[in-house]
Amino acid sequence: MVLYTIKLSQTEVADLKKIINKGSHTSQSYRAAYILLNCDKGEFSGNTKITNEEICRVLKVGARTIDRVKKKFIDEGFESALERRLSTQTYTKKMDGYLESKLVTLCCSEPPEGFSKWSLRLLADKMIELEYVDYISHVTVREVLKKTNLNPRR
Repeated sequence: MVLYTIKLSQTEVADLKKIINKGSHTSQSYRAAYILLNCDKGEFSGNTKITNEEICRVLKVGARTIDRVKKKFIDEGFESALERRLSTQTYTKKMDGYLESKLVTLCCSEPPEGFSKWSLRLLADKMIELEYVDYISHVTVREVLKKTNLNPRR
């Protein structure tokens, strides 16, 4: 296990104390600020004798959380240790403008025989049946219709 030693500058200590004492910040920023202040072994530290176990007990966080905050501070810097990383996951949209227009057209048409109105599941099944898409959820249909202010029940 790699041990990280945190030595904060005077301005960093002041910034962390500002986060703790006033302003509106995320809970992760508060937690990281408390962890960094308590782990500080520099010359501006108030108490260098605090152990990770004591920090875990007082802040009610795990030892791995403390290690991750320390590692992030050492590797990426002061600012990134206080904030969350942005997600790198990419999401592809199932519905484009063409499919939306097909869905709206279908929604405005007559419902199938035996039904008085379109349901979201009926619309999704019909789009699959007409081979507009290979699979679509009724939730996706609802989101598209909500965006276009259409209600299949009207």
